[in-house]
Amino acid sequence: MRSWLVGATAVTLAFLLTPAAPALAADNPVPIPPNTGLTDTGKGSVSAADIDFVIKVRLAGLWEIPASNMAQEKSNDPNVVKIGKSIAAQHVSLDALDREAAKKLNIDLPNQPNGDQQGWLNEMKNATGAQFDQIYVDRLRAAHGKIFPAIATIRAGTRNDSVRKLAQEANQFVLTHITLLESSGVVDYGALPTVAAPANPAQKGPVPIDDQMIQAASNGGGVPGLSNTVVLLVLAAALVIGVITTMRIFRSR
Repeated sequence: MRSWLVGATAVTLAFLLTPAAPALAADNPVPIPPNTGLTDTGKGSVSAADIDFVIKVRLAGLWEIPASNMAQEKSNDPNVVKIGKSIAAQHVSLDALDREAAKKLNIDLPNQPNGDQQGWLNEMKNATGAQFDQIYVDRLRAAHGKIFPAIATIRAGTRNDSVRKLAQEANQFVLTHITLLESSGVVDYGALPTVAAPANPAQKGPVPIDDQMIQAASNGGGVPGLSNTVVLLVLAAALVIGVITTMRIFRSR
């Protein structure tokens, strides 16, 4: 009877605790979460990093939209023209999402590109033909590459649900844009700057986890809505179900 009890309990536990597998589109092998569970209520504290991120998303649109409009007007390459049209339209959509989040969180947004961005726009204004294409693709690709780490940091660490949702959305836009820019065939990958070496090259294996992350995981804080109490209740329920299932099996014999 003991073996039956253990087996039934194990099966029940596996059923209750195994997460649902991500859905796979028929024409796309990349896992797509069936339900992100992201909310957009403005709840949760807003850090200085959160505010900086929302402002950076706004600044990105303030220079990439006019830059992409120039690509449609100045480039002689139909592919670059098409890329510029797509990026400009998508940044209009992203800017609307950003302004909506900023309004909800009372964050003041800029209305002009910063000095560096204005300098890049001036470069493009003074360039023509293939030179313009090279500057447009290089500047936008570099900017998108730099924003990736910022998005990842905010997406993983923000306590505000609206900022978390914006980071999720921004990541999709940025990945799409950098892929579009690379499809131009203009990027010289051999000329890209070398990525900095790890701070501790002797350390191998997965990304190191700091003490704060370990502490959060130990008390259930690493998973939203999960606590030790919830885990214990699930285990207790599983045990009860296992016992009842075993008793029914023996009674039916």
